[in-house]
Amino acid sequence: MSQDKKEKCGVFGVWGAPDSTQRVYTALYAQQHRGQESAGIAVSDGHTLSAHAGMGLVSEVFSGGILDRLTGCAGIGHNRYSTTGSSHTGNAQPLMESYIGGQVAVAHNGNLINVQLLRTAYEQRGHIFHTSTDTEVIIHLLASHHLSKDDPLVEALQHLQGAYSLVFLFHDRIEAVRDPWGWRPLVLGKTEDGYNCVASETVALDALGAKFIREVEPGEVITLSDAGCSSRRFAQRQTPAHCIFEHVYFANPSSKVFGDTVQIVREKLGEKLAQESPVDADCVIPMPDSGRSAALGYARASNLPYREGIVPNRYVGRTFIQPSQAQRNSAVQLKLNVVPDVVAGKRIVVVDDSIVRGTTTRGKMAQLRRAGAKEIHLRISCAPIRHACYFGIDFPDPSKLIANGRDVEQIRQFLDVDSLHFLSLESMLDCVTRPKEHYCTACFNGKYRLNVENPVSKLDLERHQLKMFT
Repeated sequence: MSQDKKEKCGVFGVWGAPDSTQRVYTALYAQQHRGQESAGIAVSDGHTLSAHAGMGLVSEVFSGGILDRLTGCAGIGHNRYSTTGSSHTGNAQPLMESYIGGQVAVAHNGNLINVQLLRTAYEQRGHIFHTSTDTEVIIHLLASHHLSKDDPLVEALQHLQGAYSLVFLFHDRIEAVRDPWGWRPLVLGKTEDGYNCVASETVALDALGAKFIREVEPGEVITLSDAGCSSRRFAQRQTPAHCIFEHVYFANPSSKVFGDTVQIVREKLGEKLAQESPVDADCVIPMPDSGRSAALGYARASNLPYREGIVPNRYVGRTFIQPSQAQRNSAVQLKLNVVPDVVAGKRIVVVDDSIVRGTTTRGKMAQLRRAGAKEIHLRISCAPIRHACYFGIDFPDPSKLIANGRDVEQIRQFLDVDSLHFLSLESMLDCVTRPKEHYCTACFNGKYRLNVENPVSKLDLERHQLKMFT
């Protein structure tokens, strides 16, 4: 089902290292799973910023000696897939701009729900936008507050609503920001030779041999500079809304996200799935690669053999990143190949992480039938996705979600499987260690932490207040 959902972006930053560019490149490579549309790096030599970004994988964007031309003592990087803004080079990040306060580059993981209000307010003031991303409005906010006597960045952040983990690069510092709800992961680390860094996932720290220090707190700004590492708050911390889908699908299994190791959580999800919905079968088969960890847990809890009956083609990549449904369908046929001798004549339990639109799952189940599977029992390690996500996952249209308006039996019939079970939301939350109310589950139950239908912009309020006095 992986082509039915896109990943969130990945960000990274390191300050003070003479080989910062290479370290950013390595970290982006480690976080490639968080976005395959584009990649970019911005660096500072202590006086001036320079950057390069382009479409494609990290290795493709930075081929041909480009890294050698990006030299500096600090850098930030970004892996992108588009949640707001179409897929083209102009939207690749980090975005770098010059304004009256100097140069700035910014990399963003998340999604702002009030971006249209903010953008409209600035366009009415005569501001010109060069991209269609929600990230660009953050630069306009920063430029507008550059004369603030207090803290221009904090003043700018006051206007944002939604999910955002941000890494800013200025000529003399890096500023790392996490929204007050902590939707997206962001961690602080230190390299073996003493340089401070920030990353979306701990897997990036591991790739550099860096030590995990702690999470960037919701509502916190971390500053990395020659003076070291410092912290300040820009907002009161809210009841966290950590995205539970990071554990279900998005994050690297070796990462520690929201205090839990992803691999362990996914195995627990599979164990819970076996407890909730046991089945008399011959073997358990994962849907690669995202269903593998949960399938291990299911097999262990049910005492069934674990078999690899669907083999991925490593050269195709994660197929959901393709921009059109036709390209995704074509890519998934190349990516996943059934092994007939494993499934023929067998009653199989197929474990996957989720079902979003369902069309590709249906095709894959048909492929298993053609390979001779006697029975197909599909087990999904999360609850049915019935509602849109406004905070960084690419299923914003509920009408395209197979579980929206359909019960499990209707979905089973559409997929043409012998049985179907989704893990309950309660069991999902039992698999993580933080309080249940600290996770965002809106895509499953429709309970949003913010008013997604009528977001309010502080700029919008200021405009109305101005009209009242003129």
